[in-house]
Amino acid sequence: MNIQPVILSGGAGTRLWPLSRELFPKQLHAPFGGSSTLLQHTVMRLNGLEECQSDITVLPPILVCNEEHRFLVAEQMRQIETEMNGLLLEPVGKNTAPALTLAALHAESVVGDQIMLVMSADHVIRDIAAFQRIVCQGAVKANAGDTVTFGVTPTFPATGYGYIKRSISSGDNVSTVSDFIEKPDEETARQFFEDPSYLWNSGIFMMKSSIWLEQINHLRKEIYDVCLAAYEKGASDGVFQRVDKAIFETCPSDSIDYAVMEHLAASDSLPCGDSNLLVIPLDAGWSDVGGWANLQEEAPHDENGNAVQGDVITYNVKDSLLLSSHRLIAGVGIENLIVVETADAVLVANKDDAQDVKQIVAQLKQKGRSEHQMHKRVHRPWGDYEGIDIGERYQVKRITVKPGASLSLQMHHHRAEHWVVVSGTARVTRGDDVFLLSENESTYIPVGVTHRLENPGQVPLEIIEVQSGSYLGEDDIVRFDDVYGR
Repeated sequence: MNIQPVILSGGAGTRLWPLSRELFPKQLHAPFGGSSTLLQHTVMRLNGLEECQSDITVLPPILVCNEEHRFLVAEQMRQIETEMNGLLLEPVGKNTAPALTLAALHAESVVGDQIMLVMSADHVIRDIAAFQRIVCQGAVKANAGDTVTFGVTPTFPATGYGYIKRSISSGDNVSTVSDFIEKPDEETARQFFEDPSYLWNSGIFMMKSSIWLEQINHLRKEIYDVCLAAYEKGASDGVFQRVDKAIFETCPSDSIDYAVMEHLAASDSLPCGDSNLLVIPLDAGWSDVGGWANLQEEAPHDENGNAVQGDVITYNVKDSLLLSSHRLIAGVGIENLIVVETADAVLVANKDDAQDVKQIVAQLKQKGRSEHQMHKRVHRPWGDYEGIDIGERYQVKRITVKPGASLSLQMHHHRAEHWVVVSGTARVTRGDDVFLLSENESTYIPVGVTHRLENPGQVPLEIIEVQSGSYLGEDDIVRFDDVYGR
């Protein structure tokens, strides 16, 4: 049996603001200060899966992500030396059902009709061995043509999760699904918690690609038709697989649960013949890290129930999360609070209201502010830059260029730039001149002059850039050549 992992990485993670931003969402961050990101953990938890069952082969993953995240996702896969069977780019977010449909179409194209293991990129699973055993059990059912979902035994009456109602399980701990229920109110959640037939919906699925395509075509034909047309009119772009933007923008937005699973649970006649909708309990330490309260529960705690990361000092603090990225946080006499500090924003919230952080993000968007979209440090395929200071007609940035990387050949209509090399060696194109700069050397780029910055060395290049002019926006860039195809 071949298992084709499909990893959906299109979310924005607004409930984990200010850590998670639209252009650098939660799945691309390392939880609890670790060295690997949530996305990387999702891929790496499949390592060794073949050892659970000798006839299983795990294929390189197919990833689906927002087009704006493509270089970050590709770089994170390079860091863990993971090949991919495709990195599909969504020009706009349309929820999980269209994303999975694109992945299934791509899977049929590159590997044929194989078992898809569909996972979100932002989950935490603590017991990898248990997870792999349960996936192998699901693979047997999916290989027989069934659609398999995985339910988590509730540990408290959660109102932030959807639920799966199962029938009486057979001897192999596999049950048919009788209902999918969206996030309940508190009273309903307590009833579900006391009833062993209810499980949390983990959002992890297994089915053959042909089964999913038949289901979505039968139940939401408009999604299937748009995705098929957008995929067929798309094209490969190096490691990326693009779909037609104009066509995909017309696709209805819907989740896997709403578009297919709820209909299958409620129907006596499934669109795929003898296929059944099954659920297997996933008791492997699962969490979707959907908000700060979830992260506080998953993080290591001190003797007072506090989860602390970064430069933090506390006195008489209980049951709180304090996360510092750039400066000291001092907490005194507080309880049940979330305090998150980043370079450009500080969040203070009651843990019981942490889900409402998304309302702050909505207000930032409404006010036209940038803090919902990007951090002060902005990642680019060639490296990153960070704003140091800004004022009337000037802006100062710290720019880091990765070894061997190059910015685009470009020009600005409204600003001049002064570059000072802090460390490393820079190759500079300025008009018709090409020259090298070393530490403590500098150059000036006048308004309207074509220029390029490259790092020909083996160590990161760091420069300080001072911009001056009448307009300093990032959209004042005319690109003539770019190795990243922007």
